[in-house]
Amino acid sequence: ICFFVRSPKGFPKLKNDTFLRAARGEETEHTPVWCMRQAGRYLPEFRETRAAQDFFATCRSPKLCCELTLQPLRRFPLDAAIIFSDILVVPQALGMEVVMVPGKGPVFTEPLKEVEDLLKLRQKVDVTAELGYVFQAITLTRHSLEGRVPLIGFSGAPWTLMSYMIEGGGSTTMAKAKSWLYRHPEASHRLLRLLADVVTDYLVGQVAAGAQALQLFESHAGHLGPEQFQDFALPYIRDIAQAVKSKLKEEALPLVPMIIFAKDAHYALRDLAHAGYEVVGLDWTIRPQEARAQTGKDVTLQGNLDPCALYAPKEKIGELVKKMLEGFGTQRYIANLGHGLYPDMSPEHVGAFVEAVHAHSRHINKH
Repeated sequence: ICFFVRSPKGFPKLKNDTFLRAARGEETEHTPVWCMRQAGRYLPEFRETRAAQDFFATCRSPKLCCELTLQPLRRFPLDAAIIFSDILVVPQALGMEVVMVPGKGPVFTEPLKEVEDLLKLRQKVDVTAELGYVFQAITLTRHSLEGRVPLIGFSGAPWTLMSYMIEGGGSTTMAKAKSWLYRHPEASHRLLRLLADVVTDYLVGQVAAGAQALQLFESHAGHLGPEQFQDFALPYIRDIAQAVKSKLKEEALPLVPMIIFAKDAHYALRDLAHAGYEVVGLDWTIRPQEARAQTGKDVTLQGNLDPCALYAPKEKIGELVKKMLEGFGTQRYIANLGHGLYPDMSPEHVGAFVEAVHAHSRHINKH
C-alpha cells in the first residue's frame, strides 16, 4: 500500500525560481518562458514513449508522466515544467468513463443527457483515492527535476469540464452544454458546484504532492457570452482561488501562485484580474497593451504568441517575440503561447521561441 504523505518535504533545492518570481510580481533578470503542451506529440521522444500505451493508462502511470514531463526540459532551457496529465481525469474521478479515440480526441461513453443523470455522479470524491496517481506523478517528477525549475500542477475549470461531460467530447458550438445553462440553470449550478469542490481538493492535493504553482484552464470560456460567463464560470473560478488558498493555509502548505487561463474571455479580463489569481493567462487574440490596461498593475500576465507563429522561419519568430516583449514589458510577465503547441510543430522552432524570449528580454532589461 502506498501511503501518500500530505506535505511537500525533502525536495531538492530550487535552482531557477525566475518563473515563481515573475508570478509573484518580483523583478527578474530575464522573462521566464514555458509552453502549454510542451510535453506533446511534436516531440519524437514523446511519440515513442506514448506509442505502446492507451492515453489515460499513460496518465495513470506516475513513471510515464514523469518521463513525459521531463522530455521538453532536456531539449529546451524552459523556466517551468508542467505535469503531464489531462483535465478529464476529474470527470473520471466523478465516475464517468472517458476514452481517447485516436484522430478524434476524448469521447465520453455515457455523457450527461438529462438532469437525472447527475445522480450517477459520485457526490463525494476522495481525491487521494481517485486521483492519487497524479499526486504520485507530481512527487516523483519534483524529485526527478532535481530543483532545475518549478513544477506546475493544473486542473480544468468547472464550466469547461461540464461542457465536456454534456457534449461527450469536443464540440464547435457547445450547444448541448449551453442549452443546460438556459433550460436547467439550477441543475447546472449543482453540477458546477460539485466540480468546483472536487477541483479545489484536487489542486490542494497537488500542492501537498509538490506542485509549486497551479493553473486553472477555462478552455471553453469563449463559448459563453459575458452574461453567461458572469453567472456560470466566474463565480466558480473565484471560489476555487479562495478555497484553495484557505485550505493551503489550514494545512500549513505553501501558498503557491495560481494562474487563470480563460481562453477567448477578453470581455472578462478586468474581472479575472480581481478573481484571486496572481497570474492571468492570455490567448493570442488580444493586444498586450490592451491586456495590461484592462488587468492593471497587480497581476502578472502570461502568454500570448499565436502558436501558429512557430510555423514561421526562425528569424521571424525572433522578431515576433521581440514585439511581444515590447508590448507586455519584461517584468510581471511570463512568456508563453496563446494556446498549446500543435503536434506538427518543429522542435527546433520551439527552441527558437524559448531562446528568443531569453535573449530579447535580457537585452531589453540591460538597456
